[in-house]
Formats: sequence, C-alpha cells, structure tokens
Amino acid sequence: MTGSPDPKTAFILVAGRLTLPADLSWLPTPDLVVAADGGARHALALGLQVDRWVGDFDSSSGTELDAPREVHPAAKDQTDGELAAALALAAGCTRLVFVGAFGGRFDHTAALLLGALRLAEEGMDIWLTSGNEHARPLIAGQDLSLKLVPHTVLSVVAVSELRGLTLLGVRWPLDCADIPLGSGWTLSNEAAGNEAASGEVQARLDQGRALLVWHSPDAATRRRG
Repeated sequence: MTGSPDPKTAFILVAGRLTLPADLSWLPTPDLVVAADGGARHALALGLQVDRWVGDFDSSSGTELDAPREVHPAAKDQTDGELAAALALAAGCTRLVFVGAFGGRFDHTAALLLGALRLAEEGMDIWLTSGNEHARPLIAGQDLSLKLVPHTVLSVVAVSELRGLTLLGVRWPLDCADIPLGSGWTLSNEAAGNEAASGEVQARLDQGRALLVWHSPDAATRRRG
C-alpha cells in the first residue's frame, strides 16, 4: 500500500455498521489496514487488502482473509478494536481511521467513541466513519477544519461541558459559546458555502471535549426545525 509517510495512516476495521456505497472519498490513503475480528467483513466490500487481523475471533465466523492473525482469548481486558488500535500505534501510525465505527452494540460504540477522544487528547489524529456518517474528535486547543458540501448536516456532540466553542462556516455559527454536557443546542446544524464549491467548516474549543459528527449529503434528510 502507498500513502503519505508523515503522518502514517492506519485503517482500523471494526465490527459496527457500514452503509454501502460508502463515502470514503474524504479519507486519507491507508499505509496499514488492521481488521478487528468481525470488522474483517468490511474489507471485501471496500476492496481493501488487510495487513493484520486481530481479536478473539468470536464474531468473524464465515469470513476468510489472507492476512496474519493475532489471536487473543475471549476473556480479556481490551476490546478487539483496542487491540487493533494498539497494533497500529506500535507500527508507528499516528492517524487512525476507524471504519464501521457506529451501530451494532451500543456499549462497544460508546467505548470506541470515548476511546477516540482519549487518543486525540494524546496527540493522535483520529477519524471515524460508518460509510455515510462520520466524526472527528474536537479537543480543547486543537483547531478542526473540514471541507463539506453545502447543506451537509453536522452536529457538535458535547461529551463534557464545553467552554468557548467557536463554529464557523455553518448556517448557525457560534462565537465562544458555553455548551452544557449533552446539550441539543449544537445538533443538526448545516454547512454553509455555495453550490459551486464545498465550504470550510471551522471549529475551536477552549475547554472540554466533543465530537464533530456529519452525514454524507445523500443521507442528510434531517434538517433543524
């Protein structure tokens, strides 16, 4: 596989939902592809060659891959996704793209999203997607910029109390706003821009942690009312 050597990018295939056809055009090219147990089923659908396959293999029955396996016991202290991420980090990857990140078991999804925030706070570049739904962690002091098609539905999900949230390039901009934990105030916004070109959405946070979530345009059927 080819890709930019700096940063080194890993795709982590996890066992959540993957909506097809998947919109992965916004993602970087992977240098390494790691399948986490049942996430291996996404490889064929996406035409990806898996480099490593890790997990306890309790959810990948019927899936065949020509990839080296790292087998762990079912009674373990980490999820298969955490094991896959650790493998990618050990290989020198600093950008992790979790594919199949949403849907499936809620407890696993919640743990993955919270773990993604922790990795971002540790300096990793984290991306999450399920094909038509995508997310990036928004961490205090780290500016986030995205090019989005006009009218793309996006939300800032406050995972803690937020201080000084600035959001530009959207229909309802914010300037140093304070957002309560779990508030619906920052849900279902829209990317601005014009029909001829994608617009740039910019987000910054003084204190707290959040997820910036958006939907591919063909899935963006919900509007703020």
